[in-house]
Amino acid sequence: MDTLFRLVSLQQSDQSFNSSRTSSSSRSSRQNNHYQQEDEECFNFFMDEEDFSSSSSRHTYYPYHQPHPSNTTTTPTTTTTNTSTPTHHPFEPTDFSFSPSRDLNFEFSGGWATDILLETARAIADKNSARVQQLMWMLNELSSPYGDTDQKLASYFLQALFSRMIDSGGRCYRTLSSASEKNCSFESTRKMVLKFQEWPTLLEALATRTDETPHLRLTTVVASKSAGSAGAGGLAAVQKVMKEIGNRMEKFARLMGVPFKFNVIHHAGDLCDLNLAELDIQSDEALAINCIGALHTITAVDNRRDILISNLRRLQPRIITVVEEEADLDVGIDGLEFVKGFQESLRWFRVYFESLDESFSRTSNERLMLERAAGRAIMDLVACSPSESIERRESATRWSQRLHGAGFSPFLFSEEVCDDVRALLRRYKEGWSMVQCPDVGIFLSWKDQKVVWASAWRP
Repeated sequence: MDTLFRLVSLQQSDQSFNSSRTSSSSRSSRQNNHYQQEDEECFNFFMDEEDFSSSSSRHTYYPYHQPHPSNTTTTPTTTTTNTSTPTHHPFEPTDFSFSPSRDLNFEFSGGWATDILLETARAIADKNSARVQQLMWMLNELSSPYGDTDQKLASYFLQALFSRMIDSGGRCYRTLSSASEKNCSFESTRKMVLKFQEWPTLLEALATRTDETPHLRLTTVVASKSAGSAGAGGLAAVQKVMKEIGNRMEKFARLMGVPFKFNVIHHAGDLCDLNLAELDIQSDEALAINCIGALHTITAVDNRRDILISNLRRLQPRIITVVEEEADLDVGIDGLEFVKGFQESLRWFRVYFESLDESFSRTSNERLMLERAAGRAIMDLVACSPSESIERRESATRWSQRLHGAGFSPFLFSEEVCDDVRALLRRYKEGWSMVQCPDVGIFLSWKDQKVVWASAWRP
């Protein structure tokens, strides 16, 4: 009989509050001057003098409106590149030998944004500077972060393509994150994150056991991209939200008669570098590890994802649960690889934005936060180097291979669990469905497009 039960939950600071809840925490946007001001800050960032005074060999384009005059002096940045990791370079219209537009036959059922954006990606791969300029001008005229799905896709992907061409993806990602932290209210963050606490079935299950009720210790690991990526305001907001979650769970545990303790570990940097000794696992505890939208935030270089999974295996957990978005998002460096990765990103984010549009109110501030988080993810995927990226998703098949390789075996969800999931989906608009696959777990789909993957594994 287990007298102690320990649950460790791995999260990523701002992505954990949105990406893992694609199916149920998606929200809509609010059009107000406050957030329009945020957009203006980001666009001005793209249009600084450094970008537009560069030499003609960079062939920088102008897809955004000119910024207001400013006395701010921009300091040129330098990028240190790991020689073992390929990186993309500023756009140069040379070498026309490769032509994805001629060599591939793409078929799309999406709207105009998908067609124009993909054609832009082809032109970039072809190094066709005139065509790129023409298409970017067109996208700039049609896009809007406050419009419909096509306008939003055009807006966010245009930002990312422009940053990729001038090699400023990392710098822009940091600016977008900083702007989000400044303009994100505690109440909005609280309302979105507390969606995690609508169904505390674990506590209910422990309370209704026929034998002795075990003690439960819940440790949540909240990781930020780096020590300098989260400002004091952003960190303070996360700390306040996590404290409230702990208070709510402790209150509910008392009502259910479950001895309970809540702990939070804030980790700056890649989860692969987490010191697992901080978890303070005791020898008499039955350990469960819950990874919600956390594994994809590990940098996808140098086998770091395999390393973390192997490290978790050495903790000898009774079970590990994994929830990730079902997508293969890795925009390549150049040529065919770049176009194919860009195509998949377009497909997946179209499904994402459509699910937001149809599931939640347009005036919801929580929805706006999720859309901005998606915009940051697009910037990361399209314009940041692999060594910096925390958004490169992998499919359920690839994650399953990693988990099998570390010595885990899949554990099927019971029919009771599946029925509970279906009941939860019925609380949302028609379009969501669930299917269980014996080897990899369950998939949540939006209009027959797989969006979220959830699975359980035993060593």
